[in-house]
Amino acid sequence: MAFQKVVPLLFFLTTYCHSANILYVIPFTSKSHYIMLKPIGLELARRGHNVTVITANRESNPPPNYREVMVDDKEIWDVMGDERPNIFTMASLSAEEFHKKILWNGGTAFTELTLNSTAIKAFLNEENTFDLVICEQFFQEALYALAHKYSAPLALVTTFGNCMRHNFVTGNPLQVATAISEFLDLEDPTSLWGRFRNLYFTIYEYVWWKYWYLGKHEALVKKYIPGLPQPVPSLYDIQRNASLMLINSHFSYDTPVAYLPNIVEIGGIHLTKSENSLPKDLKRLLDDSKEGVIYINFGSNIRSSELPIEKRDAFLKVFRKLKQTILWKWEDKALEGQLSNLVTKPWLPQKDILAHPHIKVFISHGGLIGTQEAIYHGVPIIGIPIYADQFNNLLLAQQIGFGKVMRYQDINETVLETILHDVLNNKSYTIKAKEMSKRFNDRLMNPLDTAMFWLEYVIRNKGADFIKNPARNMTWYEYTLLDVYILVAIVVLVSVFITNNLIRRIKNGNKFTQSIVKHKKLH
Repeated sequence: MAFQKVVPLLFFLTTYCHSANILYVIPFTSKSHYIMLKPIGLELARRGHNVTVITANRESNPPPNYREVMVDDKEIWDVMGDERPNIFTMASLSAEEFHKKILWNGGTAFTELTLNSTAIKAFLNEENTFDLVICEQFFQEALYALAHKYSAPLALVTTFGNCMRHNFVTGNPLQVATAISEFLDLEDPTSLWGRFRNLYFTIYEYVWWKYWYLGKHEALVKKYIPGLPQPVPSLYDIQRNASLMLINSHFSYDTPVAYLPNIVEIGGIHLTKSENSLPKDLKRLLDDSKEGVIYINFGSNIRSSELPIEKRDAFLKVFRKLKQTILWKWEDKALEGQLSNLVTKPWLPQKDILAHPHIKVFISHGGLIGTQEAIYHGVPIIGIPIYADQFNNLLLAQQIGFGKVMRYQDINETVLETILHDVLNNKSYTIKAKEMSKRFNDRLMNPLDTAMFWLEYVIRNKGADFIKNPARNMTWYEYTLLDVYILVAIVVLVSVFITNNLIRRIKNGNKFTQSIVKHKKLH
């Protein structure tokens, strides 16, 4: 009897605890990207899978089944051959200029650095097999060819939300009237100009990406990735046949969008588990700040210390008038004119700070990771967008009512004091932030478990071809029914033409008959 009970249990365990070999490709050096992406690889390893990670960020204490293959230690500015600029200067770049100067050149250069790294080249010459390849989707398309190299399904994961390029490739509805291209800032997205600009930029980015950028990455595939089974599909086709895309968004905050079954929202995934606690000095500081704390952090790529003097002084003049404690990520050792209520540190554990009940407002650049952390903990935001998706993130916060947008060009003492006074003293911002926190966390499954389910679903179902849109195998005119519309138009025009001729002939026949009758009457 006991044997009969044990056998089904063993069958259950072998069915649902299958250990897969997974290649996780997240080589980009950005700390903010890694903060969002690392829980996926670590959780897969904790669940018993053998995870190999191509990364530029080393874990201090990874699980034994979590292998790291390190990218050469270089910043993106080094591989682009430029000096690191003052990131605040990017606030004046258009979306097109940002693509040309940063995303296109930086993406290609960093992908080549990855493939040409010593450890990566050695790894690619090993005999490995994988059941799934997961790649970050961030202008590193040559790396998608690793799914073809290992004859494994491809899953993509992005630190951003809805991706217009992926929508084009897979046949997901574009919804250009409501879904804004991820790197385009629009003051009024639903206006005639906003919708026209969004359509133009969506097409502009897609055409350059498909017909120019992917060509550069095809060349990298041929140059650096050995042992590819022949024939090698194009990178466009590899992405078109991706089994899954995990996107960093959630409809509770982001604009609701219709998605295919294999495009899954996992916004806030890095907030599911907290393994750290506040350092003692910070905890004491926050606990003792009974009047509340204003927290300032412009992210991992933007340095507050590079603020122009007049804008820095505007902050200090306003802070001097406040009773709250100011906690500011400031990268230099000292801040001239430092105030008694101001504490600066070169690095701060952001999500743990935002969890503290004494945080009154978060002054941010509007990066999606930090914005989600503020939403998760119900903290109002004052946002100063600099580039990429930051303005869109902050505009949503302002429209919902838990944040305010302050343009970088507008920073001065008067504007800053007015906005800060409004957010600190108008309780509606805090009330709306707490409401947003409840909405953001109200889910059937937390985002990390959601990601695990779908990644393992793809493995269990050997790529899950059946959840992909059949439109991906159609031409654009077939998918848009253009050929059907043309056929209908032809049928209608031919019908009108035939009907018109028949009516004309009938009329002419009637006239001929009438003339005969008239002629007979005359004679």
